[in-house]
Amino acid sequence: MTTITQILWGSAVLVLCSLLHVFMLVYIARNIQRYVRHLNHIHEFARWTLLVSAVFLTVVLAHTIQVWAWALSFYGLGALPDMSSSIYFSLITYTTVGYGDVTLDHNYRVFAAMASVTGLLNFGLSTAFLVGLFSRMLEKDGNRV
Repeated sequence: MTTITQILWGSAVLVLCSLLHVFMLVYIARNIQRYVRHLNHIHEFARWTLLVSAVFLTVVLAHTIQVWAWALSFYGLGALPDMSSSIYFSLITYTTVGYGDVTLDHNYRVFAAMASVTGLLNFGLSTAFLVGLFSRMLEKDGNRV
């Protein structure tokens, strides 16, 4: 795969993953008020635990889906020989851990770098989202941060 092809395919997967991530964050943000209304009758600690768990699980699910999308891309393009290796490589690349025990042929290295860019961008987005959401939730509940 040429460098330009790797950049194009990598950009396409990055954009798909990022759109999915934004969609899931917007979904949980728009629906959190509805969840709060339904949970007003329960103890405050239980309500906070449920709300934080719902938001956290949504964020984890978004990242998990993206790791799978990258794994399917690596496997589908023939960069890795099996799905197990593809999932492992996708996870360590997306999280930018990069152990180095699994490497790709030079024809896929730029494509793989796009997976780490996706992880960096979407982990940053998740962090900003969680900090902003929890700050707003605490302020609305009367507990200043």
